[in-house]
Amino acid sequence: MSRTTDLLLAATAPMIWGTTYIVTSQMLPPGYPLTAAALRALPAGLLLMALTRQLPPPALWGRLLWLGALNFAFFWAALFVSAYRLPGGVAATLGAVQPLIVLGLARLLLGTRLTPQRVLAALAGIGGVALLVLGPQARLDAVGVAAALIGAVSMAAGVVLTRKWRPEVPALTFTAWQLTAGGLLLVPFAVAAEPPLPPLSAVNVAGFLWLGLIGAALTYFLWFRGIERLGPERVTGLGFLSPLTAVGLGWAVLGQSLTPMQLLGAAIVLAATWFSSRPERRA
Repeated sequence: MSRTTDLLLAATAPMIWGTTYIVTSQMLPPGYPLTAAALRALPAGLLLMALTRQLPPPALWGRLLWLGALNFAFFWAALFVSAYRLPGGVAATLGAVQPLIVLGLARLLLGTRLTPQRVLAALAGIGGVALLVLGPQARLDAVGVAAALIGAVSMAAGVVLTRKWRPEVPALTFTAWQLTAGGLLLVPFAVAAEPPLPPLSAVNVAGFLWLGLIGAALTYFLWFRGIERLGPERVTGLGFLSPLTAVGLGWAVLGQSLTPMQLLGAAIVLAATWFSSRPERRA
C-alpha cells in the first residue's frame, strides 16, 4: 500500500472525530460527558479484543495504562472540561497547539528532526483554526484554558509514545489494548461523578454506536496505523481537519453561516495540513 493511501486513511480519523460535537449535541442525552467517553472507549476496545483474540502480556500492562490514560482518559476528560468552561472556538484553538507539542516530543523522545517546514506548518495551522472557529464572544477561563492545554499535551504525548512503545503486534491489536485500558480508567470516574443514564431512545443508541464503532474503534485503528507507518510528525498535522469538519457540518447540517474570515481560516488549515504531511526532502 502506498504512502499516499496510508496518509488518506489516517486523515479519515480526525475528519470523523470532527463529527463528535454534532453527534453529542444532537443524539446523546445531555450531561453525561464521562459516561459517554467510557462508553465510547471500553465497548470498542473489548469488541476489537474479541476480534483479535490476543490479550496483552503482563509486561506491557504498565505502558498500556499510560497510553490509555494519555490517549483517552486524560485527553477526553480534559476535553470535556474545556468544552464546558470555554467557547468552542477557544477550546479548539488551544487544542490546535498539539501538533507543535508533538514535534518537540518527537525530537526529544524519538530523535526525529525538527525542521522549519513542520514548525511553520504547525504555527500556520494554529492560526488557521483560530480564524476558523474564534468569534468576537470568545472569553478565557483559567480552569478551561488549563484543561485545554493539558488535553493537548496528553494527546501529543500519547501520539509519540504510541510510536516509541509499540510492541510487535498488529495495529488492530494495539488499538484494542489501548481502548480497553482507557475505558477501564474512565469507568470509575464516570460512575462516581455522574448519575445513571436515563432510558435511551433509538437516536441515543445510534449516537453511542457511531461514537464507539466508528469514532473510536475504526478511527483509532487508522490513526495508530498511520503513526506506525508514517511517523507522528507527519500524522499529527492531520488533526487540523477535525475542527474544519466540525465547522463544515455546522454549516451543512445546522445551517450555521460562514464568514469570509472563516473561509480564509479553512484555506490556511488545508494548506497547513498538506505541508505538515508532506515527506521531507533529504540532501
